[in-house]
Amino acid sequence: MSLPVLVIAADDDWPTDRVVAELTGRGVEVFRMDTADFPQHLGMTARIAREHGWAGELVTGRRTVDLSRVGAVYYRAPGVFQFPDGMTGPEERFAASQARAGLGGVLSALECRWVNHPAFMARAEYKPVQLEAARASGLRIPPTLITNRPQAVRDFAAAVHGPLVCKPVSSPVLIEDGRLKIVYTRLLTKEDLADLRGIETTAHLFQTWIGKSHEVRLTVVGERMFAAEVHAGSEAAHVDWRSDYGSLTYRTTDVPEDVAVGMRLLMERLHLSYGAADFIVDHGGRWWFLEVNPCGQWDWIQGATGLPITAAIADELQGVA
Repeated sequence: MSLPVLVIAADDDWPTDRVVAELTGRGVEVFRMDTADFPQHLGMTARIAREHGWAGELVTGRRTVDLSRVGAVYYRAPGVFQFPDGMTGPEERFAASQARAGLGGVLSALECRWVNHPAFMARAEYKPVQLEAARASGLRIPPTLITNRPQAVRDFAAAVHGPLVCKPVSSPVLIEDGRLKIVYTRLLTKEDLADLRGIETTAHLFQTWIGKSHEVRLTVVGERMFAAEVHAGSEAAHVDWRSDYGSLTYRTTDVPEDVAVGMRLLMERLHLSYGAADFIVDHGGRWWFLEVNPCGQWDWIQGATGLPITAAIADELQGVA
């Protein structure tokens, strides 16, 4: 009988629903939890001694899982801790730090298969770390500048002798006036380079514009790679395909051997067993690495192409080759 799989994700994350359904359909015991349930709807008891590592249990509702029996963990963007009403701001912040160190620390100490371990995810989410790992792994990357100095941008533009794009260094999502907003990749004009006011306020990422035939979303699960071409149907999507999903078309494609070798090295360097990587394919057929998201979306690609990503994630959690 297979060991239980611990799933740590937001309750309303429907891609995770598919992984849970796949595992339970295979007869695997799954214990699903959201850190937002702690401490009001999720209980933890954990013990360590000289004779044994962390043991104990997680309890939610009528369900319990023995921590010492967990065979794998699927970790995907769980919610924030929710505390009882009536706590002051400082009390909540203190309680959150204790919960993060206590619950988070015990879970992070579990010695089992992870997809992916949060400590490695946290480091891999830094784009400078990704780009250095990609470069060291032999993947082709666009010349890149990160700065808050306007003159450095102009010098970079002069050195690369071509158009530049500007994009966020971190998550492109922000909430303003209660509304969700997204900062998309932007192709800079001569007017933009002439007036760079605001650059000094924070870090910005600039890259050489690569003339593209199309892009590729390459989903890596363990040793398996699932590649889908992403073809833009509008001018906006040609610059940043996230800005116009309705114009996109997809088709499966093969991964060049040099890219496959480089991605395996990259995943090993970043200690990831899952990653959603984005590539530009230029008019000469060369693949240019942009980024890899250790918690990237995959369900819509599976729906558009039929690529069996859910099954691959379940295989990885079960240790099935």
